[in-house]
Amino acid sequence: MTDDYSDDQQPLDEQTIAAGLLAEMQGEIDRLNGERLRALADAENARKRAEKAVQDEKAYGASKFARDLLSVADNLRRAIDTSVQAAKDDPAVANLLTGVELTEKELLGALEKNGIKRLEPKGQKFDPNFHQAIAEVPNTGQPHGTVVDVVQAGYMIADRLLRAAMVVVAKGEPLRPADPTAQPGSAFDTKA
Repeated sequence: MTDDYSDDQQPLDEQTIAAGLLAEMQGEIDRLNGERLRALADAENARKRAEKAVQDEKAYGASKFARDLLSVADNLRRAIDTSVQAAKDDPAVANLLTGVELTEKELLGALEKNGIKRLEPKGQKFDPNFHQAIAEVPNTGQPHGTVVDVVQAGYMIADRLLRAAMVVVAKGEPLRPADPTAQPGSAFDTKA
């Protein structure tokens, strides 16, 4: 009669079965804990994204409306700039100019109250992040890259650029060596 069990196989006892089931159940517990932790992390990330979206909407929600109002501010500024000379000669134009200036001031105040600031970079160094150069002017007496005129004001909303300022920039003279006959690198002391 042959034995049902070979030398390698041992009969399964209750303890071996229980150990196998316990290991299987521990693996399932570990898998479920991992899924739970990922779900908690996903929920936390979703909460943070929602908070950021709400903050962005508060800070930048008025961007489209503000862009629409910028042309109104520009037109008020143009009206003021073109009326200054006529206001000196005519008291009626002077009164009208005062009203337009007050309207511009009120509009800019309302924009600023809503986080929108006007950029007036005249005299500052040109910054391509905030300025759009439309011309370079030589012989201004200003250092190269200095904003010498603002054609159209720029605006910021919170910490973002709403519209770049259109500017005219000073074009300085190219750098010249002190001695035109000097060779490049000849000013270095090589007697060390």
